[in-house]
Amino acid sequence: MRYYIVAGEASGDLHGSNLMKALIKLDPEADIRFWGGDLMAQVGGTLVKHYKERAFMGFVEVITNLNKIFKDISFCKSDIENFNPDVIVFIDNSGFNLRIAKWAKAAGFRTNYYISPQVWASRASRVKAIKRDIDAMYVILPFVKPFYKKYDYDVTFVGHPLIDAIANREQVGEKAFRKEHQLGDKPIIALLPGSRKQEITKMLSVMLSLVDQYSDYQFVIAGAPSQEFSFYQTFIKSTNVKFIDNKTYDLLSISTAALVTSGTATLETALFKVPQVVCYKGSAISYQIAKRIITLKFISLVNLVMDREVVTELIQNDFNTKQLKSELDKILDDQNRKRIFLDYFDLEKKLGGRGASGKTAKLIYESLKT
Repeated sequence: MRYYIVAGEASGDLHGSNLMKALIKLDPEADIRFWGGDLMAQVGGTLVKHYKERAFMGFVEVITNLNKIFKDISFCKSDIENFNPDVIVFIDNSGFNLRIAKWAKAAGFRTNYYISPQVWASRASRVKAIKRDIDAMYVILPFVKPFYKKYDYDVTFVGHPLIDAIANREQVGEKAFRKEHQLGDKPIIALLPGSRKQEITKMLSVMLSLVDQYSDYQFVIAGAPSQEFSFYQTFIKSTNVKFIDNKTYDLLSISTAALVTSGTATLETALFKVPQVVCYKGSAISYQIAKRIITLKFISLVNLVMDREVVTELIQNDFNTKQLKSELDKILDDQNRKRIFLDYFDLEKKLGGRGASGKTAKLIYESLKT
């Protein structure tokens, strides 16, 4: 079978790679062409375009790059036509993917979506287009299935692929990891400032403003695979700050606490049972627009899944040195940490257990035989 997969960002690359592995296991002759990243490329198939080439964050950033985005959309359509896949699998990345899906469905292609667009967060009116353009939707968050049910759209909850990604990773011992990266013996506070330059620029300087107040801890920046060390280096002013590139899971596995930019990383941090403060700051214009269209009580996936505040969220003006220090102090306190650990265990149960990629691949493959 021929599969065309369209993923964006580091998280889409991760989940896309695991889906590809599961598809190839079921269909050894699978011919896969994809938009994604290095992890998907390592599995096999043909990489069409790397997500690094089209990583734009926020309303303003998207608007200023509209010409490039429209060129990518046009190219993607023609590439799909030339490949003529048995199925197109969209992974998250809704701004791009929903436009391709509308065209693809009208052109007669089979359309599947893995990891739903966040219509549950804003612009629920998009559900109508999703019902029209997507043949099958596989969702990874438990509250998304009942959300779609309200609109008479039946989707399949497959569990969260992060559980498998974390369980199946190649583990490195703490002693060896600390020695390799010259981390010393101090407890570690991990800094996860995001993966795109715009968000890292806004997040990291505030996170690093705490360093001098915590001399008993070692601060370590988790470098994103999409960025070079030279970019991060401009923010580092203290010897108590280390940088580790593209080894976030190994870092989280030995961290005492974390300061995390809102996104998939909040869930990853929780699954590693690391107490965290969730942070977010966008451009003033982007934030004002988002505030008017997003209808959720929370921004972090941890709180959304649990439907209550498990981790503190510091958003926009609340994300400052004073408040960040206050919240970090709280998650370093033993009593608060015990409560957070118990909540994290409940969270993992709600996420549905292991096997998301395998379940999704099986559903996709079996649908092609009918």
